[in-house]
Amino acid sequence: MKLSLPPHGRPNRVYPPGTPGLHGLASVITGVVVVCALYFGRAVLIPITLSVLLSFLLAPLVQTLRRLHMGQLPSIFIAVLFALATLLAVGGLIGAQLVQLAGDLPQYQVAIEQKIETVQEKTVGRADSLMKRAAATLQRVAPSKPNPPRPTGRAARNAPAVPTPVEVHEPSPTPLQLAQRALSPAIAPLETTFIVLVVTIFILLQREDLRDRLISLFGSRDLHRTTTAINDAAGRLSRYFVAQLGVNVSAGGVIAIGLAIIGVPGALLFGVIAALLRFVPYIGIWIAAILAVFLAAAIQPQWTMAVYTLILFIVVDVVAGQVAEPLLYGHRSGLSPLAVVVAAIFWSWLWGPVGLVLSTPLTLCVVTLGRYADRLNFLTVLLGDQPALTPAQTFYQRLLADDPHEAIVQAERLLREMSLIDYYDKVALEGLKLARNDAMRGVLMPEQLARVNESLVDIVENLEIADGVPERLSRADPVESAGAALASASADLSERPESHMSAHPHSRAETEKTSVLCVPGRGAFDEVTTAIAVQLLGRQGLAPLMATHSGYRSARADEPAFKDAPIICIVSLDAPESPPYLRNMLRRTRQWRPRATLVVGVGGAPQAVPEMGATGASHAAPTFRAMIEECLAAAGTQHARQASHVGGSG
Repeated sequence: MKLSLPPHGRPNRVYPPGTPGLHGLASVITGVVVVCALYFGRAVLIPITLSVLLSFLLAPLVQTLRRLHMGQLPSIFIAVLFALATLLAVGGLIGAQLVQLAGDLPQYQVAIEQKIETVQEKTVGRADSLMKRAAATLQRVAPSKPNPPRPTGRAARNAPAVPTPVEVHEPSPTPLQLAQRALSPAIAPLETTFIVLVVTIFILLQREDLRDRLISLFGSRDLHRTTTAINDAAGRLSRYFVAQLGVNVSAGGVIAIGLAIIGVPGALLFGVIAALLRFVPYIGIWIAAILAVFLAAAIQPQWTMAVYTLILFIVVDVVAGQVAEPLLYGHRSGLSPLAVVVAAIFWSWLWGPVGLVLSTPLTLCVVTLGRYADRLNFLTVLLGDQPALTPAQTFYQRLLADDPHEAIVQAERLLREMSLIDYYDKVALEGLKLARNDAMRGVLMPEQLARVNESLVDIVENLEIADGVPERLSRADPVESAGAALASASADLSERPESHMSAHPHSRAETEKTSVLCVPGRGAFDEVTTAIAVQLLGRQGLAPLMATHSGYRSARADEPAFKDAPIICIVSLDAPESPPYLRNMLRRTRQWRPRATLVVGVGGAPQAVPEMGATGASHAAPTFRAMIEECLAAAGTQHARQASHVGGSG
């Protein structure tokens, strides 16, 4: 398919970018203040954040208990006591496993020492031997320096005396000091746990009141939007935590059972560690895997146990990450993979290990709120998993980047889920509208306009043999009546003798192909748009013909290519505005071919299209699909007329 590019006019003007206003500066200052508040107020904000997230986790349990006709206060206390018992059980289990593992380590001392010696010989030993050889070689090559003479006689007596070392001994600590040193590391976690549980109780007690206060604070003018945002964030976080907890506990249980079967000591401990560290995105479970593999490699002279342990972690992580999580969360969790990594770095810098564990749910909450708050929408764009550009915008961006190959790859990917007509309507046509708007604004230079048209030609030519999902064209009642008339006429013809059929100069195969003359407008992208229409019409069994705008404008009424076409399609992206040249084309076409069916598109319904002709009015087709349906309807009517004429003459 060869298309001629539109002629270049005068150089287009490029509008200067807008100057930054105070709104952007205020947003930057607000962001800096929020980050500073999060950093310096972490001692207060971490317990509150843990309480809020724990309330999201316990909310389904509280609702379940209340459905069992339990009061609000008993349900909350039972849920909180369950959480406390779980935390104490996990802590006690970890402590007991650590004590047991520490007691069993002397049994594996010989194997551990042998593995350490083997590793040292293979790594440090070889490096040490290489360094010794290099040092000996340098010592033989480099000249030896004479040793300085020792002072004797008076110089030796005047030499400074060597200072006597002094040792400072601290008094032995008292039993109270020993107890303080032993308990001080546990006081801070216990204090934080107590604060979190108390705050969680009050959050669950006043959940509805807190929601109302947030609505009044952030969006009392738009109750629907604010309520939807809060419910969406709360529901999404609650589902995320419950599902993540279930997946992590299941993965930890499978790892504990597998390690016990393999024979790794402390299997239950590593199962608990794996379940907890899976809250850390991507790297958490592999930290537990490294610890378990190192222990398995150390306690056995062979490497069989270490290999089995590594395989176990790989299988569990693949099944949990690729099967269980997509089934529970859906194929999209709400965050892009890069956002998860960046969020983990950011929150770990702010709040340390607690921030690393809470990075994903906190970022998910911010992204969810950004879908409803305009000032936080940029976070949704940057961190969310939704595409930043629509398919039509991506299509046009590939054209601007002079990258038709990527546009073709995008088309092939989209055609797996949609038909070719839908792709041209929803992606290519919308992208062409964007290109036309830029051309009208004057931001496309002549050279860039030519490159865009060339890329469009490449895309259209590559899609000539492309197939999407099966197409199902919806037809209106007139089309169905025309098809029914054609079917009845064909049935009548099939009942007639073969002599009548052979006597007629036109066979059925010849009458099925209806010529459609496609005429482009004079817009910058109308010829490529017409080429798309020709391609789609040809796929529907019609016989499309493509003319040029200048050739059609100067043509006469007796032009054979124009005279024989019963259907004329004027294809232009300028159709919605109905410019004067398009109205002149419609008037001239109706004067030349008063009995032809005239279809006008695409890009929208044309305004003030004059009603004329024997059939009533010109047909407006805002999309390629509508244009094809109008042409098929006109072709069905044309076939029905031909069949009726054949029947009458017979």
